[in-house]
Formats: sequence, C-alpha cells, structure tokens
Amino acid sequence: MDIDLFDFHLPDELIAQTPLANRTESRLLTLNKATGEIGHHRFSDLIDYLEAGDVLVLNDTRVIPARLFGLKADTGSKAEILLLKNLGEDRWEALVKPGKRLHKGARIVFGTGVAENDPASENAEQAAGSSLTNPHLTAVIEEEGEMGGRILRFEYAGIFNEILDRLGQMPLPPYIKERLEDKERYQTVYAKHEGSAAAPTAGLHFTEEYLEQIREKGIRLAYVTLHVGLGTFRPVSADRIEEHTMHEEFYHLSQETADVINVARAEGKRVVAVGTTSARTLETVARECGLQPGQRDGKIKSSQGWTSIFIYPGIPVRLVDALITNFHLPKSTLIMLVSALAGREPVLRSYEEAVREQYRFFSFGDAMFIY
Repeated sequence: MDIDLFDFHLPDELIAQTPLANRTESRLLTLNKATGEIGHHRFSDLIDYLEAGDVLVLNDTRVIPARLFGLKADTGSKAEILLLKNLGEDRWEALVKPGKRLHKGARIVFGTGVAENDPASENAEQAAGSSLTNPHLTAVIEEEGEMGGRILRFEYAGIFNEILDRLGQMPLPPYIKERLEDKERYQTVYAKHEGSAAAPTAGLHFTEEYLEQIREKGIRLAYVTLHVGLGTFRPVSADRIEEHTMHEEFYHLSQETADVINVARAEGKRVVAVGTTSARTLETVARECGLQPGQRDGKIKSSQGWTSIFIYPGIPVRLVDALITNFHLPKSTLIMLVSALAGREPVLRSYEEAVREQYRFFSFGDAMFIY
C-alpha cells in the first residue's frame, strides 16, 4: 500500500499552537463507521454518543519534562536531548541535536548556570566559561543509532526525576512554535505513571468534572498505560507502508481493566479507546490473548511488555469498537491506524471536511469520534 494514499492538504494556519482555556470546548467531528455520516459538535457533546455500560479506556501515562538543553563539555557548543526510553541504571535512549556533532564518548552538561535551558539563547556558547566544570547533570553518549538516536548514561548527585523537573522542558512536537505557559496543559487530568516523551493528546479534552458526568451516566472508565516513545517522532520513510517498522513502547494493562472490558463485551457494550495509544495497547493485548476479529465471547487478561504493533488498513481491529482521537499528520502511522478502524476513504473525506470547516489540528487541536 503506497504511503501517498494517506496524504492530504493541510494549511499551516490550522495547526493549533496553543491549548484552549477550557478543555471540553474543543470541537468534535463524528464519523459513523456504518453509514459514513459526518457530524459537527463540541467535545462536551461526546457524552450523548456514549451509552450506559460502554467502557472508556484511557491511557494514564504522564509526560516527563524530557527535553534538555545543554552544552557540549569540550567546546561549549549547544546541544539538545529528547529522552525517549528509560533503560535502567541511569541509561536512556534519546534523540540528540545536532547529531553530526554528538558522537560516542561526547559529554553534555546541563544546569551550569548559563542560558542553555533557553533554546533561543544566542549567547549560551560564549557565556559558558568556567561554569562548564560545575554542572548539575551530565550525559555521556555510549552508543550511536539511526536518525539522531543515541544511548546516554547520566551522572548526577541527588534524585534524577527532581533534577529533570528543574532542568527539563515539556517535549512539545516540532510543529508547535509557541511556548507553553502551563506545563499541566500538556498532561491529561488523569496522568499518573511517568514515562512518556509525548502526551496521549486525545485525553487532553477531558476535565475531572466531565469524567464524573460520564461516570454518572453509567459509562465505565478503565485505564491502561502506554509510554509514548520514539515511534511518535519518526516519520514513515518507506514508500510502501508494509515496509515500515514501528519502534517499541512499554505498555501495561491490569487485570482490573481486563475485567471491566470483559464484562462490557459480555453485555454487548462497546470498548471505546481514548486515543491511538489506548487503541494500540488494547489491540496488542487482544493479540496476546488470541482474540479473533469479530469474536465477542473471548476474554482478555492482564498483560504488560513492549509493543511495536503497526495497524493499518488490512490489519483487522479485534477489540476496539469506537475511537476518540485528534487529527493526525499526513502520511503518519496514526492516520493509518484510524483508517484501519473506519476505512481510508471515509477518514480522508472526514479530514477534508475538517479542513473546510477549519478545525484545529494535531496535539492541541480538536477531536474526532469514530463510532
């Protein structure tokens, strides 16, 4: 399947740069899988499309301040690191910039008292001076990978997460140019387990009050964890999508969540994934448990591990009945996943409609409900 089949025109001005003041005031485009009917609403109208007994599955990962701006120890030149995966024992998988100057053995220092935490700083290199000898955090590159990937080992005194909270910045996607004033607006209100390099953005539309309204209607809430990593940042480089390889991400689905989903399915109710990360977790577990497409009597159980699942049209969806999601980049693995659930042509028609109606796109943008 050619990657150009998932392309569409998106004007730059429709890429949302800042979140709305009220999370639930985002717009909501609905797409009926059976009829192809498209509707236009507010996100607060979502509750009207959910039925008592349905289970809403949310990803409770929490984004870490994974972007660090530092200085190369030997030259004082600026360096940027994006943490992606905790490998244990103070070693991390990361993306680095500039990759051409950061090779195996290079040492990067952070928190030296100069303006390295400001990527726009023009004087960081000149201002470094002797302060390079007294960093709060140091990273040494141990291994080199592809496309700017590196394995880093950190050296520090104290608690790493506390140092990261102080020195790191939220890892906003590159298409967002505005500075985020409130870090919590790039977290879901139910974020719990730290480890993501990006937010599960479909969940950004919910408030605690709105989730309570949903509960009061008799809709079940269940949680999974998938720590978003490198796969979110790497584009599909293959011309044929079947040749693309997804990067592994850690997931966990508890037995409590499995029980809630099994009961809902036994009652004929829907499993509604909040975001593509929840959907990928559910579909990973479905395969682990041997669930077959269209099988309603099968059960899932607790599972955790690393998933590199890649879902696109032709790959059957086994567990997810409906999906809440934001609008995704052209030619991305995420628009392919959405197309696997609802069909490529209906999805692209919905995207064309969203462009015409000037919906806001991507992380801080509006939402779509496929049911």
